[in-house]
Amino acid sequence: MVPIGMASQIPRDFIDQLLAQTDLVEIIGSRVKLKKQGKDYYARCPFHTEKSASFTVSADKQFYHCFGCGVNGNALGFLMALDKLAFPEAVEELALRLGLTVPRPTNSGLHGAVSSGQPQRRQLYQLLEQLTVYYQQMLLQPDHHSARGYLQHRGIIQSVIQQFRIGFAAPGWDAVSRRFSSQPLELQALSSAGLIVQNARGSYYDRFRNRLLFPIRNLRGQVVAFGGRILDKGEPKYLNSPETPLFRKSQTLYGLYELIQRERHPTYILVVEGYMDVLSLVCFGIYSVVATLGTATTSEQIAQLLRVTDSLIFCYDGDSAGREAAWKALERILPQLRDGVQVKFMFLPAGEDPDSLVQRGGPEDFQAIQQQADDISTLLFSTLLQQIDLSRPEGRARLSARALPLIERVPGGTLRMALREQLGHKLGIVDEGQLERLLPKQASIINRSHQQPRLKQTPMRLLLALLLQNPSLAQQVPKVISRAPLSAFPGWRLFNALLAYCHRYPEVTLGQLLGHWQNHRIYPQLEALAIWDHLIDSEHITETFLDTLYHVYTQGIEQRMDQLIAKDRQKQLTLGERGEYIQLLAMAKSKPAELF
Repeated sequence: MVPIGMASQIPRDFIDQLLAQTDLVEIIGSRVKLKKQGKDYYARCPFHTEKSASFTVSADKQFYHCFGCGVNGNALGFLMALDKLAFPEAVEELALRLGLTVPRPTNSGLHGAVSSGQPQRRQLYQLLEQLTVYYQQMLLQPDHHSARGYLQHRGIIQSVIQQFRIGFAAPGWDAVSRRFSSQPLELQALSSAGLIVQNARGSYYDRFRNRLLFPIRNLRGQVVAFGGRILDKGEPKYLNSPETPLFRKSQTLYGLYELIQRERHPTYILVVEGYMDVLSLVCFGIYSVVATLGTATTSEQIAQLLRVTDSLIFCYDGDSAGREAAWKALERILPQLRDGVQVKFMFLPAGEDPDSLVQRGGPEDFQAIQQQADDISTLLFSTLLQQIDLSRPEGRARLSARALPLIERVPGGTLRMALREQLGHKLGIVDEGQLERLLPKQASIINRSHQQPRLKQTPMRLLLALLLQNPSLAQQVPKVISRAPLSAFPGWRLFNALLAYCHRYPEVTLGQLLGHWQNHRIYPQLEALAIWDHLIDSEHITETFLDTLYHVYTQGIEQRMDQLIAKDRQKQLTLGERGEYIQLLAMAKSKPAELF
């Protein structure tokens, strides 16, 4: 949980407003394939690997829950969990979607983009957008014909230059810092965005100089970073923005936004390594392509891709380094291989990359090699068998010891069984029981459903859970009960707080209620009650709630009266306490019919 101090600058009323205007189905549906069943939506959980849909989203409650791994929450919780955002960052992300400004003290700054203190995400997004436009304009300047000539020489057509918003960072050390930083806060924003660097003397210089610039966008089309290719000789040939509050290289894929703008759920996605590979392939009509920013493919990137498509093709050089990179990707994808997912590995001829291959032979030659891509089992066993002699018993034992732990990481039961059968065939084992005996006990994957919170059912706990899960019940509570002086009764203050909020916002949802208390110490209690299965049939929710309310109400009155009587025996009650006792006595004589 985020410490309250980090989010205290954001008014609770604004968070309430934000959640009230947010559609959780839309937020999650933009990242996960949702299927409607009745009133709710279901999907495979984006937080763990599974073959059946146990992740549910309630439009009415604005609340999601996975019955497999137990994750749950509202729109803010979803963004925090999926995008690894802190609470204030998630608030800003939702505000951006709605065109709202997070209310914080601001000062004028970089074209209205910089506030006091640390730059907010909104301000950094605005800054990066301004720089993207600036770099695009620089590419068109007469003095920079060499940059345009380079793109033309590489075969990058004008429509693709515009689609991917390619720009140019002019030569010189301080073009950006001079143009966009007239105040210290503006320098801070440029530094936070990774666009300028401070040297040992305290001066700033531009990170990108004399480079073609490739804006890197998130799934909402916002620029989060840049990749730059040098035009002249020099190192590094390619330079990326550093990690920033907006940019995590391990979670970002170049070209994914542009791809899903063309096709929301493509049949397959080809994964390559560089910007120019993506651009060249798109120029030749091969649109389903993304790049990993020149780094090894990460588990986060794989998970992100599998939320968009069920078929991936990884493209690597055919040399030993390419084979090693493919093996690392295979190890990362095995735990995410649910049934229905297809993964292949494409290896290029020596000395070729996707850009050079498609430029030389056109899309036909490229796709011909793509058709020859290895599937998971081919790569798995061909790699393991490279240094194993299956004609010797120790070789077969070695293959078994190396292959079985990898195979048992596959969650998809059908695929796991097929891989085990292939292993058995290579080991010369036809008896399935013999192969089962080889399985390491700790390697077996046991799919257990997430255990619901084990809560002892007390009247107050049930009352809180029913109200939390069904906020409209607040309208059934008589004012005389909500005003009862029972603050000393365990749970009554929390019940009254929930009740007051529900009366203030009659259309409130479960997701909004949780959002209001998201940074409060009682949030874990509310979260547990939100997903607690109290076993009350929906037809009897209202009746049970009112019966439980009356029981808690009368029990609270009795306990408080007993406390006052006990105190009176020891010493005389104060005038206020005597008045309270008379009030409680009158309330105790009320019948259910008089209250409800």
